[in-house]
Amino acid sequence: MHIIRDTIYIDPADRGAAAAIGNFDGVHIGHQAVIDLTRKAAKAVNAPLGIMTFEPHPRSYFSRDPNPFRLMNAEARANRLAKLGVEKLYEVPFNEALAGLSPRAFAQTIIADQLGLKHVVVGADFCFGKGRAGTVDDLQTFGTEMGFGVTIAPIVAIDTANVSSTAIRQALTDGKPRDAAAMLGHWHRIEGEVIRGDQRGRDLGYPTANMSIMDLHPPKFGVYAVKVDMLDGPHKGTYDGAASIGVRPMFGENIPNCETFIFDFKGDLYGSTLSVALVDFLRPELKFGDLDALITQMDADCVSAKEILADVR
Repeated sequence: MHIIRDTIYIDPADRGAAAAIGNFDGVHIGHQAVIDLTRKAAKAVNAPLGIMTFEPHPRSYFSRDPNPFRLMNAEARANRLAKLGVEKLYEVPFNEALAGLSPRAFAQTIIADQLGLKHVVVGADFCFGKGRAGTVDDLQTFGTEMGFGVTIAPIVAIDTANVSSTAIRQALTDGKPRDAAAMLGHWHRIEGEVIRGDQRGRDLGYPTANMSIMDLHPPKFGVYAVKVDMLDGPHKGTYDGAASIGVRPMFGENIPNCETFIFDFKGDLYGSTLSVALVDFLRPELKFGDLDALITQMDADCVSAKEILADVR
């Protein structure tokens, strides 16, 4: 997959795709349905399969809310889209100039002139242009005028509830990773580089791989049964484990992170990239009276996680 970040001075070879347009946060089953329609459109017009998204996320650009909301960072999203067979990923820079484009100017400048898209696919609730004033009907009109095809994808629902990134965030906030997975079509994953911690886990007999979640929507704080994919390095593969997500109240800290104990593993993972899949919520984050009580609970957490993960492939 080729990632294109400069849409103004674009290589002519990267123009002319059939592309789905959206934020694709989480790449959930609704997004996957849109991508499937785009794949069919790409085949029909003999064009590469593309995704047009925005970086930073428009919500980050407009909102003053400091709370992180993204389900995945740009790199994790790109990895997921590549697995789905996307050939061209257009990460259009979202800035003041783009935000100020009228719906017509957006269609003409970005879709037609810069990217030269042959066909675009969007969800039925897609809005675009300054003030989100453009509708799917407008997009179809512009497509006819400007020479690109348009397909409108229906909204995907589970038990009458629409699948959305917002609904997935709520499921994670409620400590329901399996509900989130049903909407995602895959386990919710925290991906990132292993960073150095204070090594308290090692002192307790539970060495952990620490990852920052500062820029991601935080799941409910607590302990989870997890599947761990090591994406690079000599230990590349999939492992079972238990992860603690939170602020470690036992030690008086307040910066959220993800600490993963990987079963039956010994090795140095600093600098490696992990993908930690949340399978089941075991218990909320707790503050214990002493370290012995903490270790006893960690022992029990690992037993519970192993029982759950024995049936997960």
